[in-house]
Amino acid sequence: MLVVDSEEPVAGGNAPWTHLKTRDRWDKPKGASDDSGHLMVQCMEAWFLADKEALAKYYGSGFKANALPPNPNIEHIPKTDIDDGLKNATRGTTKRSYDKGRDSFAILGELDPKIVARASPYADCLLRVLQARASQ
Repeated sequence: MLVVDSEEPVAGGNAPWTHLKTRDRWDKPKGASDDSGHLMVQCMEAWFLADKEALAKYYGSGFKANALPPNPNIEHIPKTDIDDGLKNATRGTTKRSYDKGRDSFAILGELDPKIVARASPYADCLLRVLQARASQ
């Protein structure tokens, strides 16, 4: 299974493999199913905006949630707005400003997948596929 940032809006609700072919010229691997490719739209950090409580808990004192983009439609927030919002919201914390290499996977592990799935149709699809495969 492949899970990657879409890096930009996904045109017209395109399926992940269609988006990856159009944007990055990636072919779906032989033997891969349509549900083996998934997108974090437009980037993994968009998922953080769905679960602001987990983000606030991770950063603790000094975290400024009001500096984050307020749009509840997280898949439509430009990546640059997400990056700027995270830097501004976390600047005054003991962990300092958000750093993808240092913070991203720790935050990802704290998110409530149900909250993220409600905010992101592409995350919801990934969660449903993972649940179906886990019950096989």
